[in-house]
Amino acid sequence: MIEPTEKTIYKVAIYIRLSKEDVDRGYDESESIKNQRTLLTEYVEKLGWKYELVDIYIDQGYTGTNFNRPAFQRMIRDINSGKVNMVVTKDLSRLGRDYVETGEYIEKWFPENNVRYVSVTDGIDTFETTNGNNDIAPFKSILNDMYSKDLSKKIRTALHTMQKQGKWVGGKTAIGYMKDPNDKNKLIICEPEAEIVKTIFDMAISRKSSGDYKRLFE
Repeated sequence: MIEPTEKTIYKVAIYIRLSKEDVDRGYDESESIKNQRTLLTEYVEKLGWKYELVDIYIDQGYTGTNFNRPAFQRMIRDINSGKVNMVVTKDLSRLGRDYVETGEYIEKWFPENNVRYVSVTDGIDTFETTNGNNDIAPFKSILNDMYSKDLSKKIRTALHTMQKQGKWVGGKTAIGYMKDPNDKNKLIICEPEAEIVKTIFDMAISRKSSGDYKRLFE
């Protein structure tokens, strides 16, 4: 069992997350990841010789309400295998925004697996029993959860409004169309594909065989 004594060597995992919502709101993806990495790496270095940085785990484009993230799950496996016994994040929301599951990790799973958790900017350190910031962690998790749900609702509302205005809000376009290079929310006809679509309709009206359709794409 890991004990926070003078001889303890903490095997530290830095966890970094940047969600798609962050990018959509204007955060530069590479810069944000770089800033988190710099902040947390410097933090671990200043802790001293008892702290060994094992690995940096980065999830880009993953929402905080879903814990089934590749890097996060790899970190959990490394904890289970004994490679890691301390997790450091920039803030609590980087760990997760679902307050139930975030609380499950902080209050139950990490303690049961003798893992120390630190949220740098929130001042949370689960191995400091007299740290008052630990007591408000559940409330911060609830606020993070509420923020995520509110943001999701606003995004859905914005998308529905754009759809009502006849704007394109999807990803891959249907054959025969392409996104306007000057306006991603506008579709324009892709002439080469449009000709294929027109030919298919003409052939369908003429009751052509399936072999005739296949030859269009050869």
